[in-house]
Amino acid sequence: MPVTRATTNDLPLLVALINSAYRGEGSKKGWTTEAGLLKGELRTDISTLTGLINNPQAVILKYTTNDGIITGSVYLEKQERGLYLGLLSVSPLQQAGGVGRQLLSAAEQYAKDTDCSFIFMSVISVRHELIAWYERHGFRNTGETKPFPDDDRFGIPTEPLEFVILEKKM
Repeated sequence: MPVTRATTNDLPLLVALINSAYRGEGSKKGWTTEAGLLKGELRTDISTLTGLINNPQAVILKYTTNDGIITGSVYLEKQERGLYLGLLSVSPLQQAGGVGRQLLSAAEQYAKDTDCSFIFMSVISVRHELIAWYERHGFRNTGETKPFPDDDRFGIPTEPLEFVILEKKM
């Protein structure tokens, strides 16, 4: 099934998917885990995701299998700089199978459809494998950094963290 726009009905499944991809023991079955960098089981919650999906400048895209199971998602928000890409998530057992590439391709098409000339994102600077994956898909490190939020709701850092900004021209 193709990548489609998520709705508020999808939020409970999306929260579970995103948390499974980034945090907790289950996330270690994939290669995108943050479990070693942040203590805690949550990357997001219903309240936060509800705010994101209700943002009129944003969309959450989902990848659904032929069996109707959501195995991937990505958050896209049109901003002054371009299209912000965040929360790209793939079920740990489905990682390295092309779902992330399909979501990234859909994000690029969405950027073109909404007249955004850049896609940009923030990635934890020590996530070298993830940064390399985005670089292989045309993103470049801008050299900009951003502080990691001081908000323990979604994990307690196990080391000092910051974000790097990656960008791709459309």
